[in-house]
Amino acid sequence: MNEPLRIDLRNITKRYDKLTAVDNLSLALGPGEIFGFIGPNGAGKTTTIKILATLLEPTSGTAFVDGINVVENPDAVRARIGYMPDTFGVYDEFKVWEYLDFFAAAYKVPKGDRPGLIDLVLDLTNLSNKKDAYVEGLSRGMKQRLCLARTMVHNPKVLLLDEPASGLDPRARIEIRDLLKELRNLGKTIIVSSHILPELADFCTSVGIIEKGKLLVSGPIDSLIGDNIGARVLEIKVPAEDKAMASKVLTPLKGVRNVAERGEVLDVQFDGGIDAQNDLLLALITAKVRIVSFGEVQTDLEAVFMNLTRGLVA
Repeated sequence: MNEPLRIDLRNITKRYDKLTAVDNLSLALGPGEIFGFIGPNGAGKTTTIKILATLLEPTSGTAFVDGINVVENPDAVRARIGYMPDTFGVYDEFKVWEYLDFFAAAYKVPKGDRPGLIDLVLDLTNLSNKKDAYVEGLSRGMKQRLCLARTMVHNPKVLLLDEPASGLDPRARIEIRDLLKELRNLGKTIIVSSHILPELADFCTSVGIIEKGKLLVSGPIDSLIGDNIGARVLEIKVPAEDKAMASKVLTPLKGVRNVAERGEVLDVQFDGGIDAQNDLLLALITAKVRIVSFGEVQTDLEAVFMNLTRGLVA
C-alpha cells in the first residue's frame, strides 16, 4: 500500500464574518517535499498553516496530515507535526537542554528516550556546544535554531515553519537553509513560508503563491517559471548613439513583445525560439548596430511572483 500524502488540503476556506482569509485552497504534498509558501502579509499563509497545526478550524473543506483529519482527530495530528510560529516563545531562565526536555515531556516522549533525542536535535541544529547554556544568553540565530529543535524533539513527520528565517543575518539564514535540506533528506515533509524568494528557490522542491486567500499557482519552480513567464528577456547592450536604430530594428521583428531602454541596455521581451533569436541578432548586425553584449536574462521566482500578484491582501 502506498504511503499516504503527508499534507492534503481539499477546498479549504476560512472566513471571519465578511473577511475570507483562505479561499477554496487545495494542496497535496508527499514525503520529502519542501513547499515554499509565498505571499504578502495578510495573504492567508499563517491562517493555512494554523489550520494544519490544528489551531484553527476551517469554515469549509477538509485537511489531512498523514491521512488524519485535523478537525476530527487533532491530538493524533499534533503528534505528527512540528509547528514553528512566526513569533515564538523561549524561556530565558531555562538551560537549552531543560527547554527541550520540557517540550519533549509535553509531547509525551518517554523520560528514558528524551536525553538521546535531545542530543540528536541539538546535533542537527548545531547547538550541541550550547546544551548547558541558558536560553537568555543565546543569539537570535541560535534561539531560532533552538525553536526549530523544539519542533523536532518528538520526531514529527511534518514540519510547519512560519517565517523561520525572519530577522536573521545572512549567515544564520544560510544555516537554517542547510538544515532544512538535511531534514528533507531525512524524509520530513516541510511547509515553509517566507518573503525571501531567492532562498526558497534554492532549497524548495515546490512553491505556491497565495494572494488574498487564493492559491494562484503551485508546483515545481522550473515549471512555474516556464508556465507563467511566457516571454524571455534578452539584454542587448549597444552604444548610446545606436539605441534609436536598434529599437527601430527590433520592434517589428517576430517574437518581440516589447523593447525598453535601460541606460545603454535594451531589455527585449521575446517569445520566439532559438532560430528567431538568431534572426534578431542578424537583423541588428545587418543594420550596422554595434553590439557590445547580447544575452538572455535568467527569469527567477521573483519575476513569477511579480507577474502573478497585484499586492492585494485579504
